[in-house]
Amino acid sequence: MRLQAVLFDMDGTLYDAPVDWTEVRREMGLPRDGRAILDQLGERPPAERSQGLSVLHRFEAHGARNGTLIDGANELLTSLHVRGVRCALVTNNSRLSVDTVLQSHPLPVDAVVCRDDGPTKPAPNLFTYALARLEVRPEEAVAVGDAHYDYLGARAAGIQEVILVGLSPWMRDQLPPDAGYRAATDLREVGRLLGSLMGDRR
Repeated sequence: MRLQAVLFDMDGTLYDAPVDWTEVRREMGLPRDGRAILDQLGERPPAERSQGLSVLHRFEAHGARNGTLIDGANELLTSLHVRGVRCALVTNNSRLSVDTVLQSHPLPVDAVVCRDDGPTKPAPNLFTYALARLEVRPEEAVAVGDAHYDYLGARAAGIQEVILVGLSPWMRDQLPPDAGYRAATDLREVGRLLGSLMGDRR
């Protein structure tokens, strides 16, 4: 493929945020049913939704302040830039949390798209916005994430090549039976998969 851009998820893909999502859901009274927390909160009455968002902001702020880059994140982004491939963050996180992460860990990205920009994954909107900002077509891009939301949102946006790194078994079970994606165990393997898509023969 003629790879022009890679759209990366943030938490769990490039950044390890110390957030216990089971505890987040417990505090909010939300089940783990395969849907995103923001989608679940959107169905709650206004007062419950507001309270839930306060819980989410608290946990996200802690994660943004106290996390670390996942091994190989900077190296992967830098290697893509050297080859003329643009990179974007496409995350369901808030702009405030993303800014906090990037202040401490200035990842070399060309665009940042987050939930402040529109409907979140698994909706396609954030991917569509990122493609527009990078001025690339879906067939020229690859999405890299760690969750079924990343796959579903990317494919709905027309991106055919999706790499899922460290996908947990319960998230794998949320994917369609015929889901076509490339699996990776870490970012070094993501780099090798991207290289193969660009025609590397090693």
